Amino acid sequence: MSRGERAGVVVQMRLDSTRLPGKAMLEIGGTTLAGMVMRRLRGIRADEMILATDADGARALAGVAAEFGFSVFAGPKDDVLGRYAMVVDAFGLGRVIRATGDNPFVSIPLAEIAVAAADDSGAEYVGLVGMPAGMGVEVVDAAALMEASASASTAFDREHVCPFLYGNPGRFKVLRPGCPEAYRLPEGRLTVDTAEDFRRAEAIVASLGPEPSDAQLLSWLSEPTRAG
Repeated sequence: MSRGERAGVVVQMRLDSTRLPGKAMLEIGGTTLAGMVMRRLRGIRADEMILATDADGARALAGVAAEFGFSVFAGPKDDVLGRYAMVVDAFGLGRVIRATGDNPFVSIPLAEIAVAAADDSGAEYVGLVGMPAGMGVEVVDAAALMEASASASTAFDREHVCPFLYGNPGRFKVLRPGCPEAYRLPEGRLTVDTAEDFRRAEAIVASLGPEPSDAQLLSWLSEPTRAG
């Protein structure tokens, strides 16, 4: 890590999702969707826990962020890559563990595998593949993220943060290993992007409780008709 050894879990959220407006504030699991995401992410070892949002999100989510020990950073609404670069500067991070507010069932073991892979390989970007959507995080070297922010020009690259990195493997050292076999269920879906996804999340909580293990989640998804 070229900016020191400080790692930060940085989760992006906003209130005006086009497919499910206000989803961060929807009640689920004894808190809100935003709260479930941050509660889950607390399991990742890092020096900082940061909610990266815009001005409206900072006002609305300050309370739940404080409840789960997250600092709040308000940055550009649509330039999320720029927002992440500002977080790196503000918190002096050497590594970013990127998460999104869509994923209340993110896997801590998979995050640990990704971090270890970054340590072992020296890769500037690590993102596991093959697990259910919504279980993974991305591990990014802060200097590479800053370089991406200085260079990326398309709206897609700036909104989605990491495509510029893994889309330029000749420029950045990129590692996209397959997930462990026990997690290999690429058709599975645990992310919350639509009303249907949210109903699925509610069903999971009703069946497994608000903090299910990875094994419980994978078993639930593996039952007929539930993967997608």
